Amino acid sequence: MLAVVQRVRESSVEVDSQTVGIIGSGLMVLLGVAKGDTSKEADFLAEKIPNLRIFEDENKKMNLSLLDIGGEMLVISQFTLLGNCRKGRRPSFVNAAEPKTANTLYEYFIKQVKAKGIKVESGWFGAMMQVHLINDGPVTFIVES
Repeated sequence: MLAVVQRVRESSVEVDSQTVGIIGSGLMVLLGVAKGDTSKEADFLAEKIPNLRIFEDENKKMNLSLLDIGGEMLVISQFTLLGNCRKGRRPSFVNAAEPKTANTLYEYFIKQVKAKGIKVESGWFGAMMQVHLINDGPVTFIVES
């Protein structure tokens, strides 16, 4: 499982010109599910990401987590994170989980993060989405399970 985690001041996602998810200060997470991933990988990321100390404290040091600041999370399914661009010019997606498994683990990840008391919004799995965000920093990390 692979996540691109961006610290944001705000973020939203639209499907068919309708906003389906919107957050204030927090994290926008693009989540890709790989072949072979299980709930174990989702649990790892659901524990790791909210606890990453990537928000500034009073001394401008990255020392606070999403949980510490009471931030929100927007989670977007992103199978293209698993695209392999090493050969040729067209990415190969053979490493991405099949849609049914990917959706199950995507929803499971969201449920696990919500269980920590975090407000979580999400896009629609498999939909064409427009994601809007205002980076805070910018601060971006790639987190793998």
